[in-house]
Amino acid sequence: MPIAKATEPLWHEWDRKAQKCGLRHTVYAVNGDQYTGEWLHNLKHGKGTQVWKRTEAIYSGDWKFGKRDGYGSYSIPDPVTKEYKKVYTGWWKNDKKDGYGVTFYSSGERYEGEWSNGLRSGWGRMYYQNGSIYEGQWLADQPNGQGMLRLSNENRYEGGWKDGKKNGPGKFFYLEKGQLFEGIWAADIPQCGILIDFGRDEAPAPTPYPIPKV
Repeated sequence: MPIAKATEPLWHEWDRKAQKCGLRHTVYAVNGDQYTGEWLHNLKHGKGTQVWKRTEAIYSGDWKFGKRDGYGSYSIPDPVTKEYKKVYTGWWKNDKKDGYGVTFYSSGERYEGEWSNGLRSGWGRMYYQNGSIYEGQWLADQPNGQGMLRLSNENRYEGGWKDGKKNGPGKFFYLEKGQLFEGIWAADIPQCGILIDFGRDEAPAPTPYPIPKV
């Protein structure tokens, strides 16, 4: 009596064909998002470009097991001109900014430096809207550690920071007056220190009288 050959259920074959692996053309999600690029075991993996339908934002770069991971850029359309503007270009890890990268803010401000878990952490330089520039250490999105803040009038502070405020030993150069304050700061407020003349002869608006030496 002949033995009937077991046949594989048809859905097994359909499932194999549905598995996304390697380079694919554009794949659309149910919500309208679309992805064009490489896959591995049904997950975005390798090089690819994602477009989000709701925000029209675009990410183009590296993916790892379904998340942005590696080097890539994220852009959004201008609400008026509809032209795409880069928001972030740099390194990613586990779908968050991580490593060195540059972020462009809508206010015109810019940050160049290190990130960790989506926050500014490590060394970085921030260009503020008012013309000030901070360069130094960051932690959890705030200046923290040692850094220098140069104001738009060229006055500057060099020293310690904590939670985004001047903290610890530091120097403040009043270059327009030709003076230097050196002392201890706490929560942006100088607690104690000394004020001396510094470059007074070259200062654009020096004080009427020099500070007497002690």
